[in-house]
Amino acid sequence: MIKHTAPTSSGRRKLIQGAGALAGMATLGMPGISLAQNKPIRIGMPTILSGRVAMLGIAASNAAKMEVEKFNAAGGLNGRRIELIVRDSKGQPQEASRVARELVTADGCEMIFDGEASSGGFAVHEVARDLGVVVIHTCSETSSLTADPKLRFPTAFRCARQGIHDAVVGGAYAAQVAKEKGLKRWMTVSPDYAYGRDTTAEFIEYLKHFNKDIEVIGEVWPKLFQPDYSESITRLLQGRPQAIYSCVWGGDLTSFIDQANIYALFKDRQFFAVNMADYAVLTAVKGVPENLHSGNRYIKNFPNTTANTNWSNEYLAKNKELPLNWSWQNAAGMQFLTTAIKKANSTETKKVADALRGLTIDSPFGANGKLTMRAEDQTVVDYAVGWGVLDTKEPYMDRPVPGSWKQITELELEWKKRKGWA
Repeated sequence: MIKHTAPTSSGRRKLIQGAGALAGMATLGMPGISLAQNKPIRIGMPTILSGRVAMLGIAASNAAKMEVEKFNAAGGLNGRRIELIVRDSKGQPQEASRVARELVTADGCEMIFDGEASSGGFAVHEVARDLGVVVIHTCSETSSLTADPKLRFPTAFRCARQGIHDAVVGGAYAAQVAKEKGLKRWMTVSPDYAYGRDTTAEFIEYLKHFNKDIEVIGEVWPKLFQPDYSESITRLLQGRPQAIYSCVWGGDLTSFIDQANIYALFKDRQFFAVNMADYAVLTAVKGVPENLHSGNRYIKNFPNTTANTNWSNEYLAKNKELPLNWSWQNAAGMQFLTTAIKKANSTETKKVADALRGLTIDSPFGANGKLTMRAEDQTVVDYAVGWGVLDTKEPYMDRPVPGSWKQITELELEWKKRKGWA
């Protein structure tokens, strides 16, 4: 069951009256009636459903609903079905915080399924900490959210790729391309908030780790959801870099690419855009430029398995649109949550959190067919991650280069130690 609006006053009165009637029948010994068994498992989902990046919330909630429907069709938890209550934060952190709190305190949600970008994810994180409920972040990729011990608490989990993982794989890939093509002069253009700043710094760190000849000659920081990129593009052109890195995403990336094409920004230079290989961007830009490299976000041929292709086709048939990176993360996140609920045979906060910690599930999005909620920092690992050259048509990334989770884990640990986080 999916809800998008709060219950009306009359609806609440009917619910109370109905519950009272059932309680009365139970007292009289009516057979087969159990309020506990019929009580829905309410899960609140704050996300972005309006504005320029509404695609995030739409893709996220569509995927979550698919898994909820499967859980409910299989009988739920001893007959209890999930009721997913989705609220629009409009992409505003203060609204995300308010909505998340109301989902628990007013709507009776037992858990928070956080479909916010990093800008709102940190706000939701603190609400969940304050209220003491399980929260699974399914869209925020800022590494510190789970990497920084000061931000962790026992009931907070993340089922989303994170910047440090992409940075290791992307840095290694880009460093090799730079060696082959003699790309020494680099500039960056990324959104001016936690995700953009952190992810760009991490990418450059590993780009230089794998190629000591790299020189970063300039950085450009457009605002999140900025409509006009002409000033940013002009600064990039004036810098004359041989290569550009960007973690601009979603509708912002579509606008940036289209505007940059007008100025011929990509002519005779390589562009490394970690968030480009996602169907929403690939199918929306007026022209995918040459010399474009990307990390995988979601494409149905990576991982190139029957399970991944089947899931992609199922999503398309159900929602009449192609899945995005936020789709797979939310599908996996809800599968983690429903698996944990069944494993715990409960919705009690501590029992569900204990079941989630270290949990491994079969998944079409795993590098080897499985995903794990790593116990030490309660974040997802072993998902398929890679980089490659993009094409203008399907399959868009014909030969992605997969990252090594052994390498990711080793360098991530070194990175945490340098920051005092391990």
